[in-house]
Amino acid sequence: QRVTALPLMTGPELDQILVEWNNRKTDYPTDKCIHQLFEEQVENNPNAIAVVFEEQKLTYSELNSKANQLAHYLQKLGVAPETLVGICVERSLEMVVGLLAILKAGGAYVPLDPNYPTSRLNYMIEDAQLSIILTEEKWQNHLSDTKASVICLDTDEEIINQQSQQIPENQVTANQLAYVIYTSGSTGQPKGVTIPHQGVVRLFSNTNYVQLDPTDRVAQVSNTSFDAATFEIWGALLHGAVAVVITKSVLLSPQEFVNYIKQEKITTLFLTTALFNQLAYSVPEAFSTLKHLLFGGEAVDPKSVKQVFEKGAPERLLHVYGPTENTTFSSWYKVTKVAEGATNLPIGKPISNTQIYILDSQLQPVPIGVAGELHIGGDGLATGYHNRPELTASKFIPNPFDKSQATKLYKTGDLARYLTDGNIEFIGRIDQQVKIRGFRIEIGEIEALVSQYPDVKENVVIAQSDPAGGQRLVVYIVPKQESTQDASLIPQIRQFLKQKLPEYMIPAAFVLLDAFPLTPNGKIDRRALPVPDTVSSGISTTYVMPQTETEQLLAKIWQEVLQVEKVGIYDNFFELGGHSLLTIKVHTKLQEIYAQDISIVKLFQHPNISEFSKYLIDLQRGKVTDYLTTGQAKARSDRKTSMKQQRLQRQQNRRRK
Repeated sequence: QRVTALPLMTGPELDQILVEWNNRKTDYPTDKCIHQLFEEQVENNPNAIAVVFEEQKLTYSELNSKANQLAHYLQKLGVAPETLVGICVERSLEMVVGLLAILKAGGAYVPLDPNYPTSRLNYMIEDAQLSIILTEEKWQNHLSDTKASVICLDTDEEIINQQSQQIPENQVTANQLAYVIYTSGSTGQPKGVTIPHQGVVRLFSNTNYVQLDPTDRVAQVSNTSFDAATFEIWGALLHGAVAVVITKSVLLSPQEFVNYIKQEKITTLFLTTALFNQLAYSVPEAFSTLKHLLFGGEAVDPKSVKQVFEKGAPERLLHVYGPTENTTFSSWYKVTKVAEGATNLPIGKPISNTQIYILDSQLQPVPIGVAGELHIGGDGLATGYHNRPELTASKFIPNPFDKSQATKLYKTGDLARYLTDGNIEFIGRIDQQVKIRGFRIEIGEIEALVSQYPDVKENVVIAQSDPAGGQRLVVYIVPKQESTQDASLIPQIRQFLKQKLPEYMIPAAFVLLDAFPLTPNGKIDRRALPVPDTVSSGISTTYVMPQTETEQLLAKIWQEVLQVEKVGIYDNFFELGGHSLLTIKVHTKLQEIYAQDISIVKLFQHPNISEFSKYLIDLQRGKVTDYLTTGQAKARSDRKTSMKQQRLQRQQNRRRK
């Protein structure tokens, strides 16, 4: 017997790790689909509110009828069990109707973020071989290159509303697909993770980490391209609770978000760790009214958790962990206190009907305290990667602890270890995958795209800590010719990447080098790469000094938040390394100075000091009014009235026709 194959533990120790700590089986409806469990809630309480978006609401009965009509229409267009249907809409009531209708028709939904570059959307559409896409008129131009049939939920409303409101028949079963979510892929293209209905049902039904019921109001804050939306939407709708859909502008304005949580009586909220850390520092009292607050997605800062406990903790604070390949959450840890000097928090123990094994390279269990690769088994597993059989076989391996060899384990690529009490601690990654603001990114995908640019000889992308306390991407580039070692190359490469990657995957800093530093054995020495000077790493403008009092004030705030020495009035906030979480910091500082309500959306619309200072001056003079700050009662009632007027107008127009 080889030394590497010898057992490292005694029989009782092995039994504890493999059996006792993985004894998570509970009874739940393994044969039911998502839409069937939703329909049970419609029968139980048809008049209860199912979904809320701004001033709009739908009851369970209304949502069911609308989804049934759209499902009938989809079936007429050929949707059958496991037909993949794209959905390209922003957070709205229509989004929820669309997702539910696709499932009721028997299909599986493929979220397409309308804010993604067209080339990325086209790749996903082609890779998933979508023949039908649901969208809204304003996003149609994003889908102009596709051969798929495009249904606009707003302009095609008339024909959809003529369909039957009865529940459509379909033959789909619980082990068939519910959705396909695309995640970053190391080859330079995203890959589709295929999730069956059973994986979603096991996430909520008779589980150990959270018990939702009809009194709950679940915040829907995640993009549907991010699988936390699975928890938010179906967690609410399969329990008779309310899904409260929250706009991005509210989410990015801390005080407004806090007001909204309290105003809408939110009980349940999931946040990425990066957003949790940000809110914990700016408004730590934000979570005191919550019943369940779940956070996860990357390494946590224990100091931010301490802040929350000191200023008003929720009833239950849960640190959760889980890759998309195991349907949203795989483990959970109830945080009750933060130990003095803690640098990390455990990711806890497996959720119900899930098993976790920490194994060495020979697939042998490692002893308590020893690092190994985290493997996941159980009812939440994806069926694999869409049209990627080789990748599926390498990541979803036969379960060595199942004598029948009928089940699989997913190799996460995460390094972890057991603590003595059975909780698991996340240590890091085995490969080059990183988490940026909750998004999973394969560094290889960015490197592959940068290398496609004609003037690039070599490139390396790394993750470094950023001013928000999270991580940012930095790309180091060796150009093909020294003559391209000028400032114009970086804006060109950034523009090239913008056409191919979503915003969160664009590096925050670009650094040109003559050659990479090497280790003694000839590999790139990543530790010796220079820290980027943000001022010169990719600004596409010439420095122009701030002149007016407002410009100087903004420059001071930007320098502080972005941690740079100087900011010119035409420098783009996002090209300086800014991102959505850092806009929150800027917004918070501005609201401390200005009496007027400043819309955070304006920071995205006017990303340099010259433009933004003009907006601030106009705001002070009363020339502009921010209807985007939904927390303000005046704007809210005005908009409520105008939306009602628009609806009445539309109804009158239809009657005239």
